[in-house]
Amino acid sequence: MKYVMVEYAGREVPGVLDGDSVLLLSATDLTDVILGSADIVDKIPYSEGILRAPLRRFRRDILCTGWNYWDHFEESKGKREGQDVDRPEHPTFFTKGPDVVIGPYDDIAWDPAISAKWDYEAEVALVIGKTGKNIPVSTALDHVWGYMLANDVSQRDLQRARGGQWLKGKSIDNTMPLGPWIVTADEVGDPQDIHLQCLVNGEVRQDASTRQMAYDIATLISELSFGMTLRPGDLLLTGTPAGIGNAREPQVFLQDGDEVVTRSDKLGILRNRVTRA
Repeated sequence: MKYVMVEYAGREVPGVLDGDSVLLLSATDLTDVILGSADIVDKIPYSEGILRAPLRRFRRDILCTGWNYWDHFEESKGKREGQDVDRPEHPTFFTKGPDVVIGPYDDIAWDPAISAKWDYEAEVALVIGKTGKNIPVSTALDHVWGYMLANDVSQRDLQRARGGQWLKGKSIDNTMPLGPWIVTADEVGDPQDIHLQCLVNGEVRQDASTRQMAYDIATLISELSFGMTLRPGDLLLTGTPAGIGNAREPQVFLQDGDEVVTRSDKLGILRNRVTRA
């Protein structure tokens, strides 16, 4: 099933895609749906323009994974401005502030006064559906409610200027497209068989499979939950593959007016315009 948030009667309402329609649900948002059940209360026609970000209400910062495709780790060697490290022996985690989230077709709030090095990072994101701590790899996927797309738009100069601090270089308001819907785990099937691409102005910049991950999704959940409780509604980004602008020669960064498309065979399409804030 594909769960959505849609604009209806002047407010955002959760629903389920049903062919050319959306079945509206009796809940405040999809976080409530994840936490419990909801009844169908109405049916409206579906159109791309009514979609909004599937999740906006979080109990904690957005959880993220760095360096989870070795080709991405290797492509940036010598380009981290003196902050190179050896390959990590465990997954690398960080967080983003929740106000980064925008909808699947919203503008990315670009401000050259904040950063001169705006970069794209296509990612598969997952939402936790079952509470767990010290989760074994063997049962980790049982804790996933569903999957969606994200683009972890990053400001490389902010990131480097603060000792490689990813939080500040990835937490600028209204910069992370999310959606277009949450596909339930049963419909996705094997999360290590998802094709992921990022295009800028029609040019493919990133093109990979989740099979190329350094640490698979079950391992990420297990490692992240070590000593730390994961709860329904928690959002985890699982890393980006090679092809980022910062690692290219010459480097290429996002500019006002660029169109960024993040797409997947199983998870849909995000289409966002870089627009001066």
